[in-house]
Amino acid sequence: MKKLVTLSVIALFLVAFTTGENNPPKEKNAGKALLDKVVIKAKSYKNMVIDFKYAINNTAEKINQESTGKVMLQGNKYHLSFMGVTKIFDGKKIYTIVPEDEEITVSNHDENDTNAMSPNKIFTFFKKGFKFAMDIKQPMAGKTIQYVKLTPLSVKDKRKEILIGIDTKTNHIYNLIEVGKNGTRTTLTVSSFKFNQTLAKNQFTFVKAKYPNYYINKAD
Repeated sequence: MKKLVTLSVIALFLVAFTTGENNPPKEKNAGKALLDKVVIKAKSYKNMVIDFKYAINNTAEKINQESTGKVMLQGNKYHLSFMGVTKIFDGKKIYTIVPEDEEITVSNHDENDTNAMSPNKIFTFFKKGFKFAMDIKQPMAGKTIQYVKLTPLSVKDKRKEILIGIDTKTNHIYNLIEVGKNGTRTTLTVSSFKFNQTLAKNQFTFVKAKYPNYYINKAD
């Protein structure tokens, strides 16, 4: 469960910061134009450090879970800390560190794998299959948030819609809401957004010496 949730957090955040480029050029609309502004601004940063709140709700299934996390993005690398699990992607390998089990899983990243997640991969992840449209605008936490709705075109897609909330003053992502056809609602809200930070040299590097007693499982 933790593994699936962690992957969804990475996917949702990366989609939010890169989706704007992926609508077909002929369908330029207000929603697409706003997302383009978000992407251009995000691309201008050397790196991004995001603290976030995560919530997943499904009344019928009696699911109501909340948590917090932090993700750092730089180029095609990321460092995610969430639900007691750390994931480091150095651009080639993915290291999943689970202190609770004292276990580390190392897997190779394959850009050709349709299930693989990385910042570069997400630039084309939503290239096809979604319709963009402007949604509601509303005040939230002292900000004016404009939502852009992404609707899957495939009837097989388990998602009903994805709503990306954008701060109209900064063109930064405020939150992301994924609504499933089964009634599950997943919300990611940015509580702190920093960019062009001075990060440690090994921020996106797995340092084995930090985990002397951990079992290392090589998945590939």
